[in-house]
Amino acid sequence: MAIYLTSLFGSASIGVYSLATDKMVIIPKLFSYRKAERIAKWLNVKLIHTNIGESVLVGALACANSNGILLPHFVQEEEIKAIKSVFDGNITVMETKKTAYGNMVLANDHGAIVDPRLKTKDVKKISETLGVEVVLGEIAGLPYVGSLAVATSKGVLAHPMLKDSEQKLLQEVLKVPVDVGTINCGIPYVGTGLICNQYAAVAGSLTTGPEMFIIGNALDVVKED
Repeated sequence: MAIYLTSLFGSASIGVYSLATDKMVIIPKLFSYRKAERIAKWLNVKLIHTNIGESVLVGALACANSNGILLPHFVQEEEIKAIKSVFDGNITVMETKKTAYGNMVLANDHGAIVDPRLKTKDVKKISETLGVEVVLGEIAGLPYVGSLAVATSKGVLAHPMLKDSEQKLLQEVLKVPVDVGTINCGIPYVGTGLICNQYAAVAGSLTTGPEMFIIGNALDVVKED
């Protein structure tokens, strides 16, 4: 199976610290470059070794798909330069008080679901940056959709309390099958402990065998024999 287990900074909450798309993975500078390169190899993408706003919370602060990346207002110039050196998509700095775009946006290359509390002008900017339709929505009745699910161009894995109406919306907007599951031995906030793309998934080190099986099926990252 193309599913790997790891930890970052001794934590299984790897989705808080890192961000992956079909083109690149961003891992904080404070994490070993050699180990970061190994994760990039697993995901079959290029590595961007940088912090965001001098913070290691890359996955919570930034959101991206193959077309673009959203960054908080306090991102540093040298960090943007590091991203530009590898990623040729749209780079947008969101000039708002809100900063945790990794928690507020769930996106793949087909569409995006965003926190319903976001302002219309910000939703428009997100749509332009990511190059997809953006729809307001919740997962399990909660607004921080980016931490409650992961999405690739092949599937979505979401919080186990996902409602039927929410599942339908996710499938319509993201245009892929939607399943539910947990990571790290029962944690329902899937986005906090899982990074993935069309090639592979990297889950937190506490993720169990049964959870890996569900992740593999949901994201279609099971290698054929």
